[in-house]
Parts: sequence; C-alpha cells; structure tokens
Amino acid sequence: MDTFKHLLTWTVLPLIVLVAVAACSPLRTLNVLASAGNGHMLKSGVAYGPLDRHKLDIYTPASTPAATPPPGGWPLVVFFYGGSWNTGERADYGFVASALAARGVLTLVADYRLYPAVRYPEFLNDSALALAWGLTEAARLGANPKRVFVMGHSAGAYNAAMLALDPRCLAATGHTPAELAGWVGLAGPYDFFPTDNLDARPVFFHPNYPAHAQPIEFPSANSPRSFLAAPVNDALVSPTRSTASLARGLEAAGVPVTLKRYGRASHTTLIGAFGLPLRWVAPVLEDVLAFIAEAPPAR
Repeated sequence: MDTFKHLLTWTVLPLIVLVAVAACSPLRTLNVLASAGNGHMLKSGVAYGPLDRHKLDIYTPASTPAATPPPGGWPLVVFFYGGSWNTGERADYGFVASALAARGVLTLVADYRLYPAVRYPEFLNDSALALAWGLTEAARLGANPKRVFVMGHSAGAYNAAMLALDPRCLAATGHTPAELAGWVGLAGPYDFFPTDNLDARPVFFHPNYPAHAQPIEFPSANSPRSFLAAPVNDALVSPTRSTASLARGLEAAGVPVTLKRYGRASHTTLIGAFGLPLRWVAPVLEDVLAFIAEAPPAR
C-alpha cells in the first residue's frame, strides 16, 4: 500500500497537475497554488521610475531578517521575466517570487517596457532603473545591501546579464555591477545574433543589429559571481551557444561560475519548476537558493 501511495504521489499526481496546467493558463495555475502559502507579504505596484511600466512588486519574507553577515538583512533578488521582449507582466511571476520569499529571499519582480513601444536599449534602461531602485532601497526594505542579486529567465536573463556584465547599463543610475553579490541567468540568450526568433528580430533592428549588445562580449575579471542554468535541450535558446559559451568566457576571466543543466526541463518548465507542482522537473529553486546562500557579500 505504501508503495502504491508513493507511486501515486510521484507519477500520477504530477500528470494530473500537467493536465490542469495545459487546460488553463500555466502561469495562472502556478500563481494560484503559490498564493495558498503564507511565507511572504506582498506590496504591489511600487513605482521605480516615472512611466506606467516602471512598477515592481515586493515579496517580503515572513521570516526574521538574518543578523549576519554585517550589516544583516535578507538577501535581495531583482527578477526580470521573459517573453521575447514582446510580452510579460510582473503579476504572472508571483510564483517565482513567492518561492524565493518563502525561503528568506526578499524578491522584487519588475515590469519593463516592451516592443513595439520600445526597442533595444530602452528596456535595458528600464531594467537598470529597477535594479538601481533595489540597490538603493535594500536596507530600508530589510535586505542586506551587500547581498543584492539580479536574476532573469529567457529575455529577462538577457536583461540581467547585461546589467551584471556591461557597466554601461547601470552607469546612468550611479551604480555599478560591483555592487552585486551575484547574478542568475536561466535559459538566457547571451549570444544570439542573428536570431531566428521572429518576435525578437525587430527588437534588435534585424538585420542591422546594434554593436556591443550581447552579454557574450562582456565577461571580465570584474564580473560578479554567476549562476547559469539551462535545459539540456532547448528549442528556443541554444544552451550550448549561449549558456555554456558564456560560462566558459566567465571562467576564463576568473569569475566563479555555477553551471547547471537540467535534463527533464524545457525552456518554459525551467522557470515553471519554481512552482510547487513542477519542482519535480528540475531542482532549480534549490540550486538558486544554494548559490545565493553561498555567495559572499559584494565588495
């Protein structure tokens, strides 16, 4: 009987969840399930800049902030979602922030302007403003300003990579990548010109791609500690050309890099695995939490 229950839990129930996810909005399903927990407090629609899309949601852990390392406080993650720079809403990714906040990571999920309203580099300018807001407000929010991370999935991982690796992106805000304790890229496009993604082409002025606009160009000895993850097989973004190549470039520059490849995950379920019903797909949540916990404070 115990064997049957175990089989039901790990084989049948995940299939039921997948059927439910397929029958309605996958993100809505994950968010509904995440909202059942009480491991965080949510403050929605906080302005980080002057425009309508300059808003972020704050997921504050219910736990007590850590007293160490000095000056104490929770680690802070600023998260950017994907969608080929064409689609996305911060509320859709509450399940990611809820998972992190429930484990003691104060998390900000930021909107940024999308195509066709803007093209490169305007969405990066928005992302830089959001990260700068997090760096400036970390202590007030109860976070440790020396333990700030930027994180993204897919197009959002590109945004995170550019902010972490190309000092030009944060320069106008008065901040630098040296203020980051690390960054997390999940299935990001880091070397993708010319792109086959029809949605992304106009964002980057195909076929007249801008110079110095890819993260693969910017690894240096000053780059922050890095966590890179991708599915073994990804139909949308090449894990070899982008993730593995960027990891090699960072390692060659002497940057500590954690590289993870997940055999059961796809491009979309890699981020979906932050949600409780899909965590069996890949241990990406645990791996990201371990990376954050082990990263020393920023210089």
